[in-house]
Amino acid sequence: MAAVAEGSPSAAAAAAAAKEVEYQAGVQKLVDLLSKLNPAAKEFVPSSAATSPPPKKALSADAPVFDYRSIGAGNGGAKDSATDASFYIGSPQRRRGNGYINQGRRRTIDRVRRAEREDSIRRTVYVSELDHTVTEERLADIFATCGQVVDCRICGDPHSVLRFAFIEFADEEGARTALNLGGTIFGFYPVRVLPSKTAILPVNPKFLPRTEDEKEMVMRTVYCTNIDKMVTQLDVKNFFEGLCGEVSRLRLLGDNVHSTRIAFVEFVHAEGAIMALNCSGMILGTLPVRVSPSKTPVKPRVNRVGSN
Repeated sequence: MAAVAEGSPSAAAAAAAAKEVEYQAGVQKLVDLLSKLNPAAKEFVPSSAATSPPPKKALSADAPVFDYRSIGAGNGGAKDSATDASFYIGSPQRRRGNGYINQGRRRTIDRVRRAEREDSIRRTVYVSELDHTVTEERLADIFATCGQVVDCRICGDPHSVLRFAFIEFADEEGARTALNLGGTIFGFYPVRVLPSKTAILPVNPKFLPRTEDEKEMVMRTVYCTNIDKMVTQLDVKNFFEGLCGEVSRLRLLGDNVHSTRIAFVEFVHAEGAIMALNCSGMILGTLPVRVSPSKTPVKPRVNRVGSN
């Protein structure tokens, strides 16, 4: 029998049938291979599903914050929603970030204040056994021989014969030199001078003079302590006017806690304030009044208008 021509229809059909048989065999082989694998194996779990936590049946406190503003956003709304939610003002990430910044700023401020306070302490001396007749102005003049005095503050029980004081210098050298004045008699008693363990509490800045007029008023004002509670404002005015000169303004202050009162006395002329310093120790009422230069002007009374 003659060979079938290579390009005849029967030869093409035979070749197609052979390819179909080969294809079916390959598919069956692949089916057999897949049937032996575990569909739940890790390699069949999508990466997105593998990294996400399993669904929870209850709400969680650490669930991501949902930003409702992203609903209905235009193109890329889903992506923008995730980004906005992660940095939403109430989110843990945002709160944590702001907390770190604020905490770091507070620590920096605390370190600066601590350093300033420690520097102030090193420049301050503590003076004890101080006679009650010694004024702040006189004490500052005495210690000015050791260096520039920045502040001088006399403290203590007004009923005690002896008091104590803190003197702050412009540098540590002045404070070290001041220690040599220990044993010097100020008034009637020898004083003790030691390095201070605390800084002088500064005067509230809002009470300090701000204008040239207020500074001029301070020069004409004295600060009085240890005033008998039975003494009236008129008594204080008459006391100083009889010894020092005309008084322009006077504020007498007191409360139910302290046993004595204080006063700010402003004179018409600065000479009156200078003369008033010599009145320290004189009896006003039943107690010796203590007079020192004022650091603040006399503040006018504020008239409170009642509401209807």
